[in-house]
Amino acid sequence: MLSALSRAYKPLISIARILALMVAGLVLAACEAGTGPVANGESQSNGAAVPVALLVPGGSGEATDDLIARSLENAARLAIADLGSVKIDLRVYNTAASPAQAAAMATKAVDDGAKIILGPFYALEANAAGVAVASRGINVLSFSNNPDVAGGNVFILGQTFDTSARRLASYAVGKGLTRIMIVHDQNPVGEIGSASIQRAVADSGGTVAAVGSYAFSQSDVVQAVPQIVASARSSNANAIFLTADPGGALPLISQLLKENGLDPATTQFIGLARWDVPAAIQTLPGVQGGWFALPDPAQNQPYQTRYAATYGAAPPIYAGFAYDGIAAIGALASQGSSAGFTNAGLTQGAGFVGVNGIFRFRGDGTNDRGLAVAQIQNSTVVIVDAAPRSFGGAGF
Repeated sequence: MLSALSRAYKPLISIARILALMVAGLVLAACEAGTGPVANGESQSNGAAVPVALLVPGGSGEATDDLIARSLENAARLAIADLGSVKIDLRVYNTAASPAQAAAMATKAVDDGAKIILGPFYALEANAAGVAVASRGINVLSFSNNPDVAGGNVFILGQTFDTSARRLASYAVGKGLTRIMIVHDQNPVGEIGSASIQRAVADSGGTVAAVGSYAFSQSDVVQAVPQIVASARSSNANAIFLTADPGGALPLISQLLKENGLDPATTQFIGLARWDVPAAIQTLPGVQGGWFALPDPAQNQPYQTRYAATYGAAPPIYAGFAYDGIAAIGALASQGSSAGFTNAGLTQGAGFVGVNGIFRFRGDGTNDRGLAVAQIQNSTVVIVDAAPRSFGGAGF
């Protein structure tokens, strides 16, 4: 179970961590996040301002956690500036990336008057925060992508494996790629990703032709590839769905599959993770022609441009979830009552629009997101199937 894993399991799996490490030396312009409420410029005495708590992992002693905290706050404040007449009184609390501290800060936030909690970042923190305030009737919109901590008063904003797998499997089967082989890492993340793909393929009307795996080391990947290729051929698979991400086995396994005779012209490579970050991954021979899912570029690119102009650096992927959370809170607050922050309000079928496109919360605390399907063509990301603009459109 994901919820039982240590802090090593993080939202967005390894990608968020990798990106954070890559830009850890950058200084982003932001207000300092403290352990108590910090006003966002709107007076708390202003009755029109909705008190919202933002729980971030700052104060852990790790530079990466401080960067994550600043990035999330930056994006949240950018979203607040875009809300127009809706006023949000944002109060920022440091959790030190600790479940116990997250629970304490969630309790303090509610004592301070918060009507809803945005964050925390890590899955175990989210679980602890949710438990701490459940009896108070306060919902938690966590940045985690771990479905095991969703449910009750905890909703997750992170893009889940299930969401990506459903989008890609549906597109593949629609293109006639009905025999799909799954290739995954032999670790908890790989196993969970494989299970998501299996469900998605079945739900899309396809067939899991075969399943291959490899231990998570370079030598083991090298040894496993010949058998994976043999299984793909013997099972007549016309697509290979990989759980590997750019910070893990993807560069190696994608290249070795081709070198061992698996022709992408007849066997489509599909990635559960994003294959466009870091940008250097797009130039690798093994990923050329591969499909993956990503947020709606029409919504995401303008946000990235504004964030960079405001804070002096491009936003990490995970920061956009803070913007989306504020967008949802703002949409509900525009109804004129904090009653909109109930489960019924959060799970409205029409959903919300954020910088990652359309999204909605499900009754079980997970989410649906409107994703585009992209392909790496000549080291460039090309959208081959646009993101849906409503939950009644293509892709759902």
